Amino acid sequence: MTKRNEEPENTEHAAEHQEAVARAAAAAAAGAAIPGNGAPPPLDSAPLAYENKTFLDSPDGRPIRILSEYLEPLARFRREQIQDTVVFFGSARFRGREEADHALELLENTGSIHPAPSHEQPAKAGEIASGRASLLQLKRAVAAVEMARYYEDARRLAQLLTQWARTIPSRKHRFVVTSGGGPGIMEAANRGAWEAGGKTIGMNILLPFEQRPNPYITPALNLEFHYFFMRKLWFAYLAKALVVFPGGFGTLDEMFELLTLAQTKKLNKKITVVIYGSDYWKKVFNLEVLADAGAISPRDMDLFQFADTPEQAFDLLRKGLTENYLAAEAARASELKAGPGEELMAGWNLDDFLGPDLAKTGKE
Repeated sequence: MTKRNEEPENTEHAAEHQEAVARAAAAAAAGAAIPGNGAPPPLDSAPLAYENKTFLDSPDGRPIRILSEYLEPLARFRREQIQDTVVFFGSARFRGREEADHALELLENTGSIHPAPSHEQPAKAGEIASGRASLLQLKRAVAAVEMARYYEDARRLAQLLTQWARTIPSRKHRFVVTSGGGPGIMEAANRGAWEAGGKTIGMNILLPFEQRPNPYITPALNLEFHYFFMRKLWFAYLAKALVVFPGGFGTLDEMFELLTLAQTKKLNKKITVVIYGSDYWKKVFNLEVLADAGAISPRDMDLFQFADTPEQAFDLLRKGLTENYLAAEAARASELKAGPGEELMAGWNLDDFLGPDLAKTGKE
């Protein structure tokens, strides 16, 4: 009787024992996963804020990205001894007349490296002769010849300007040819400056289609921007002159933005603006209508000048840059460092610096 009563009690003790063993095993397993008597595992070092790409690419990092597009170009310009620039604007869609095959090609979009579709390309001689060219292709053929001429004119003008700027006695590089860094007129400007042996700046923009900077930009001055407004700031910040060749939306935007800054005296400097190709531009806009309507002042028409040859444009640029900057700088240097006819810079006097006519004006 007694033994039968003990069996249930022994069974209960055995179950409790097994449960206790299971709990101990679980605790032991948990303790093995957390070393150091329950301390969490060691952490890796967190990335430095300025190396945290996730943060820098986020909306919270935008102010830093914007500031970088000001400070990084500024550091380059200081390192490369760039004092001021002459900015060339113009179409990025037409290639130049290539020496090899004289092909004329329209690009897909502003800055793109890909050509436009065949039905949008300028008609070739064989297509015109056979009557296969569309009206659009015929119009583009005529326009392409004109745009190729503007390419060569921009190239020549940049050569003339760079050759002259290199003769200016200065520790820094003066009136450096600057473009948007892409193909078309931008390439022509960089190319002409490169051929003349000068430094030349390209300010490219990151676009949603494949594009690349033209090869004539000085490598240390090859810049790329994400923000259009920071790129525009640098176009305006160092510019002492602007040359506007035929172009489209981008060219119009950049030209009128700088003209507005000059009109409202927000540039805090004098800027020479040369609009190249009067036949083209007078068909695109008629600013006299604005003046007649009172939308702009008649004196606003003096903010720019037209030119139709590289030599004419160069004369306007040289005159404006000399009168607005070189003459005033030489006069100040003469007053501080030397009397009339005495040495202004090593090996140079005032007459050498300005030429006899301008030197006489400076003395007066």
